[in-house]
Amino acid sequence: MSQKIVLIDGHSILNRAFYGLPDLTNSEGLHTNAVYGFLTILFKILEEETPEYLTVAFDVHAPTFRHEMYAEYKGTRKPMAEELRQQVPVMKEVLKAMGIKTIECAGLEADDLIGTLSACCEKEGMEVSVISGDRDLLQLATDHVKIRIPKTRQGRTEVEDYYAADVKERYQVTPSEFIDLKALMGDSSDNIPGVPGIGEKTAAKIIVKYHSIENAHAHADELKPPRAANAMKEHWDLAVMSKELATINVNAEFPYELAEAKLENIYTEEAYAWFQKLQFKNLLSRFDVKAPSNKIEDSFHEIRNRKEAEAVFEKADGAACIGACIFKNKEEVLPLFADQAQIGGIGISFSKEDHYCIRTGPDLQISWLLEQLSRVAAGAERFAIFDLKSQLDNLKIQKKENCFDVTVAAYLLNPLKSNYDYEDVAREQLGLVIEEKSEEYVKVCYEAYTAFAASRILLDKLKETGMEELFTKIEMPLVFALYHMEKNGVRVNSDALKEYGDQLAVHIQALEKEIYEEAGETFNINSPKQLGVILFEKMQIPGGKKTKTGYSTAADVLEKLAPDHPIVSKILEYRQYAKLKSTYADGLAAYIGPDGRIHGKFNQTITATGRISSTEPNLQNIPVRTELGRMIRKVFVPEEGYVFVDADYSQIELRVLAHCSGDAHLIEAYREARDIHRITASQVFHVPFADVTDQQRRNAKAVNFGIVYGISSFGLSQDLSITRKEAAKYIDDYFQTYPGIKTFLDHAVQHAKDQGYAVTLFGRRRPVPELSSSNFMQRSFGERVAMNSPIQGTAADIIKIAMIGVDRRLKEEGLKSRLVLQVHDELLIEAEQTEVETVKEILRQEMEQAASLDVPLEIDMHTGDNWYEAK
Repeated sequence: MSQKIVLIDGHSILNRAFYGLPDLTNSEGLHTNAVYGFLTILFKILEEETPEYLTVAFDVHAPTFRHEMYAEYKGTRKPMAEELRQQVPVMKEVLKAMGIKTIECAGLEADDLIGTLSACCEKEGMEVSVISGDRDLLQLATDHVKIRIPKTRQGRTEVEDYYAADVKERYQVTPSEFIDLKALMGDSSDNIPGVPGIGEKTAAKIIVKYHSIENAHAHADELKPPRAANAMKEHWDLAVMSKELATINVNAEFPYELAEAKLENIYTEEAYAWFQKLQFKNLLSRFDVKAPSNKIEDSFHEIRNRKEAEAVFEKADGAACIGACIFKNKEEVLPLFADQAQIGGIGISFSKEDHYCIRTGPDLQISWLLEQLSRVAAGAERFAIFDLKSQLDNLKIQKKENCFDVTVAAYLLNPLKSNYDYEDVAREQLGLVIEEKSEEYVKVCYEAYTAFAASRILLDKLKETGMEELFTKIEMPLVFALYHMEKNGVRVNSDALKEYGDQLAVHIQALEKEIYEEAGETFNINSPKQLGVILFEKMQIPGGKKTKTGYSTAADVLEKLAPDHPIVSKILEYRQYAKLKSTYADGLAAYIGPDGRIHGKFNQTITATGRISSTEPNLQNIPVRTELGRMIRKVFVPEEGYVFVDADYSQIELRVLAHCSGDAHLIEAYREARDIHRITASQVFHVPFADVTDQQRRNAKAVNFGIVYGISSFGLSQDLSITRKEAAKYIDDYFQTYPGIKTFLDHAVQHAKDQGYAVTLFGRRRPVPELSSSNFMQRSFGERVAMNSPIQGTAADIIKIAMIGVDRRLKEEGLKSRLVLQVHDELLIEAEQTEVETVKEILRQEMEQAASLDVPLEIDMHTGDNWYEAK
């Protein structure tokens, strides 16, 4: 039986995978979709072919190409996307780790290498399978050389197979004639010009009849249609050049040893480490190996008795740094925010040799373990742990200033990641690949060791990047303020919530009836497909946008139609009520605890800008745009004997913009405490201040806030329902009015391009990788991020400073009042009635003095018996 070799066109398959799969990045920000797609195609091919030999050929992207004489024409080749370019060397390293032979040779392209190898291997009696996305290689097909062309669609890979007979059937020409076919019809994907005016069908008829472009040219006067004859005569030079470009060299000379291509076990330890690094977790099951063993595991110890545990804690006394974790009983090692009965023990690490997993047992009570951990933590210079907030129920923190939340530190250094677990930090900061199949005690030791060892590295990096003070003075104190807020929770009147839901249900039913009457039939209003048919086919409403799945019924489409079509207006209203009922009226009820309060989670490592986010439930997304939406705030009520005090920063982002830009006109307007939107309208629209209309003020307000978010003329035109030209003039006039802002925004974008990140007044960095993207839309998004991040990030830092100050003052002054909610620029205090004036003064002082800007920080403050009244 003949042996088989598989030859893969490396760049071609990487390119197909890159454009066939959505963008993927690992935790280090490395793009990985092309590598992942290449590997899935590789595994599919190997499973189907089971070859004895395998080689991957790559192009050498140097000045010398296969057809150097046509370099000027080839120079029109579209440059490789940067996100793909960075994956090429990674792909080569992964293949090397898998023991797969790769070849490349200056002066030769990959298809020359593959063409020569396929011809040589066929002569040696081997079966050859060539894998490429380039149809030029169909010219290599024979009875023993199969060309396989993969296609990746929606994550699925399909492969077209061509032997010589298949090429003939598909294109009506032989493989050797396929070169001439390409010479006539061209191939834009490979920059083969072809002959203008001759398409694929005409080219095929010509080559079927004359078999070569030379013979066709000799019979040019006979070619049909006449324009093909004229094209052949007029552009013969292009035809000749195209044929040479399309012809693969099957007699190239380059060093190659077949024995080196022998396919052995590709699932090596080195490959496993790469798959871990790239975070291809669903491919790891293919490996029957462990990650390369780490020497540090030799110093991991499992403790199960009191005497040994006492010795560990005695040894840990006075350690400079304590790394720790707390783990659940008989479950995965996870951060815990639950009853102590579920705790299985702790992990502790405090020197290069001391890393322990201490389990609970008959003589090892969890309460004693946590007491001992709290005690040694207080004596250390640095107590390092992942996700400290989730552990504060279990620990008695005596010295907040020595606590080091590893999760928060890792987040500050790279706020674009989705998680910051100990495996990621171990890999990124310590170069450790942790085996997923490790015993539980090993994982516990790793988490504690990673906290211990990585905290020093992270702290050094925070110093290098100028974020140490941001970490120690803002983010770490914030951990405790958020914890207190979560524990306090906010009280909800469940009866009022049910009544609110019932009112919404009545509105929804009434709207359903009206919509059905106008449509003339009942249908599923929540089905975009059915709704599209009703609106754009049955009712013939103009403006429908047909997509592959039907008509678009997105909000932006319907909002344009609503003024002229009552049914559309009612559908938008229906959607609004349905959202309010499902998300708030029904959704919030599920989160009310036994104490009648909602204890939501507030996260500080989610957003890239530094803003706090809220989950379980999202209390920061309570509606504010409509009166019915705002009514939901009435169900949030204080405890008996308390009232709500709500304080909200006034235009904080615009004030930050004024300070950062140093624009004299904007700073003066704020110092004079005048209506900033009316002043802007007066100056932008060139009318006296007193004559500014309400509409002009609204437009100026949209421009003011739009500028903060890097709005484009298109975006502003959509917001104000004006032409793009009018919007562009608004923006131009705005920048003429406030020239300092234009200068600041331009500098912000240039800084982000030069440094790779935007930065706030407090040193917070937001990486902006989009600015180096080959995609115009991505780059445009990156520019908006570069403009907005310094503003939004600084505002987020200021509200955090205010929260920390307010929470601290309430506790230092022994008040019963408590901080219960933070919503963007707003703080909500549940104030004991006799403490209201004290609380107001604390809010005023801590919020208005949170930062020293060139313009005053001002707050709006109200009280009420529910959140609606207080707002």
